[in-house]
Amino acid sequence: MLTRLLITFLIPLFSFVARAQVRSLKAIRINQPVKIDGNLNDAAWENIEPIGDFIATSPVFGKASSRITKVKIVYDNTAIYVGAYMYENPQRIRKQLTARDALDRQDTDIFTVGFDTYHDKQNAFVFRVSPANVQSDIKLSQSGNVYDHGWDAVWESKTSIQRDGWIAEIKIPFSAIRFSKKALQDWGLNFARFSRSENENSVLSPIDPNISGELNQWGIWEGLLDITPPTRLSFLPYLSGGFRVSPTAKGNVTEFLRSGGMDVKYGVSESFTLDMTLIPDFAQVQSDNVFLNLSPFQVKFDDYRPFFTEGTELFNKAGLFYSRRIGDVPGLSNDILYTYGDRADYQIIKNPGITRLYNATKFSGRTKGNLGIGVFNALSAPMYAKIRNLTNGSDSSILTEPLTNYNILVFDQALKNRSSISFTNTNVLRKGNSRNANVSSVDLALFDKKNNHNFTFSGRYSNIWGKLENKQGFTTVAGYGKVSGIIQYNGLVSIESDQYDPNDLGFISNNNSVEFNGNISYNMNRPTRYFLNHRFRVGVNNNYLYKPFEWAGFKVNTSAFFLFKNFWDVSINFESSPFWNKDYFVHTNKYTGYFLRRTPYYYLGINGSSDSRKKLFVSWKIGAAESPLPNDPYWTGNAGLRYRFNDRLQLSTSLNIEQDRGNWGWAYKTNADGSPVIARRNVKTNTAIVSGQYNFTSRMNLNIRMRHYWSYLENTNFYNVNPDGYWRDTAFFANENLNFNTFNVDLFFTWDFLPGSRLTLAWKNALGSSVRIDPYANTNYVKNFGRVIDNPHSNEITLKIVYFLDYLKLKKKK
Repeated sequence: MLTRLLITFLIPLFSFVARAQVRSLKAIRINQPVKIDGNLNDAAWENIEPIGDFIATSPVFGKASSRITKVKIVYDNTAIYVGAYMYENPQRIRKQLTARDALDRQDTDIFTVGFDTYHDKQNAFVFRVSPANVQSDIKLSQSGNVYDHGWDAVWESKTSIQRDGWIAEIKIPFSAIRFSKKALQDWGLNFARFSRSENENSVLSPIDPNISGELNQWGIWEGLLDITPPTRLSFLPYLSGGFRVSPTAKGNVTEFLRSGGMDVKYGVSESFTLDMTLIPDFAQVQSDNVFLNLSPFQVKFDDYRPFFTEGTELFNKAGLFYSRRIGDVPGLSNDILYTYGDRADYQIIKNPGITRLYNATKFSGRTKGNLGIGVFNALSAPMYAKIRNLTNGSDSSILTEPLTNYNILVFDQALKNRSSISFTNTNVLRKGNSRNANVSSVDLALFDKKNNHNFTFSGRYSNIWGKLENKQGFTTVAGYGKVSGIIQYNGLVSIESDQYDPNDLGFISNNNSVEFNGNISYNMNRPTRYFLNHRFRVGVNNNYLYKPFEWAGFKVNTSAFFLFKNFWDVSINFESSPFWNKDYFVHTNKYTGYFLRRTPYYYLGINGSSDSRKKLFVSWKIGAAESPLPNDPYWTGNAGLRYRFNDRLQLSTSLNIEQDRGNWGWAYKTNADGSPVIARRNVKTNTAIVSGQYNFTSRMNLNIRMRHYWSYLENTNFYNVNPDGYWRDTAFFANENLNFNTFNVDLFFTWDFLPGSRLTLAWKNALGSSVRIDPYANTNYVKNFGRVIDNPHSNEITLKIVYFLDYLKLKKKK
């Protein structure tokens, strides 16, 4: 009887332990290449033993996958070949067509293979393909916590639907990845399969969601012998042309656009790559989600330019690289508009809205000792506005942005147990020495052997010098936490001096702060009676002004997430600042001695979404906040719909509505003593987005996106600030209400006509920047939207062709 009980207990225990172990796979070399045709009947596959027994990571971790997957992998002198058979009822195979790199949360199955080529458990190359043969590739860094979706390699894949499943056949040239030159190598390796019908993700080597990091849980591909890194040299010449029609107060201005340039990628050695872009053209990117910024701080927008998003994970590790600084709006272009835009005796002939680049260069890679080295340089052209004096007909040029050189240098040493230490330096030099900048950073991350605890430290120093300003500052951040397990916690202390300024090439909203942060979370990744997984989190923040050292505010926030067994989810968020806080930056991002007392508040929000496998997918959000002040409510609501008509066409829409009757801030007026005038405002904001995607093939698609943002600001009271931060009434300023609109339509037709080569036709429509809509006559959404449509819009149409040239293929043809 006892023996039976022991067997009953030990068999599943041993089974789970076996599944939890890191899996190893012997590397097999072949002497003939595999024909990539979406079938596994090639002679090279005949004697290769497949590997399977995948383990589910979600929705339930640790169970054997509900679907059988068999994978074969081999290599030769030039490439890696992967053949995968995903067994499935063909009627249950999801195969929606999507754009490249857009597989996530779509109605499609996915097969994935990933390689940690240095086996440092911190960096990897990942290749994914769907049954419709849509490709996606990702570069992972920081143990799989940072995803670089902008990285695009050139590789081959073919898929086919079979009577009992689907096949993915993949060829990854060695020229597409980086690895060392050692004669005998072991790589980190993992395979994954996502079955959309079950929402199940399964992998060869199990990845426990309660363990920090992903790459440290991958398997091993053992014994790669005498693989030689090939010559990695490719060229991407491009040509683009089009026109832009922009409305002005004096009529439409038509500008013809034409450009040509080239991207060059060269493997300097087996591990280092040089990327260059000559005369880059960044016109065909998605429009920014512009909004009404009532704070004194800068706004940070995403960067959609491929050169600045692909392969920049090393440069971003210290958080000092905000790529939008390069090629940004010229510093004095807005001054030109304000000074000459409304004058009857002057005409603006030319006022560039972006800064053109002469070139940009990236050099990056890792040595055999796992030292990552990165060098970045970009040179921007001087920009001039052209102004015509209508009285005498003379033209004059005004410098709006000087010739500028941007530099980044990074050394990142990977250590044992996922640990690392890095040094980063950024440098900006402007012709004329108006303002130059240098920022240095040392960053340390240490993990214990069991991967349970983590200590982090960062120390940064900034130096600004030039004719306009001279200052030095620093910031220091230290943290410690438990990063694995069901219960996790973290504590963080950060100090930013009042003179620290990385904003010439980096981004911070404001400095002059001392912050204490802490959080603890409970993470249940195993199913319970009602949920597939759920988690709770509590966090606190206590912050001070650095100079003078004064208390500023305290905040507590809690959140809960629940994933139900029908794949619907709900999140609950509560946030409160229970005390009267002190806002030292109410009208400027620098401390001036004045501050505003911010009222305590309490916010509760609930949001959720339906099962995204269904044709109709719904997401929603409601939230409300209140304070002790009378008539001071805040509320927000969001509704999103996505409908998938078939495997080619889907439409999405979302509407977000906010109203804040107690919005307090600077009225953009200052008293004689320098104190700010404060406005209490009723701010209503609506954001509507409609988008659609139609995919002709796995390499040809059409995307359209329309966004209308409307913010209506009504001033209800004006105040002067007392020395203690509270306020007193002052005279009411009439005609200060604001009606702010942005409207954009972005349409992109994309055709990847050859591997690495692309044709893009783009149309961009936007509400004219000079349009002003009466805030008193257009107070409801329908009437305001009518004025938006009636007013003049800018239009831009461009065509861009990029052609991929690979040195090895050219050499082979020759």
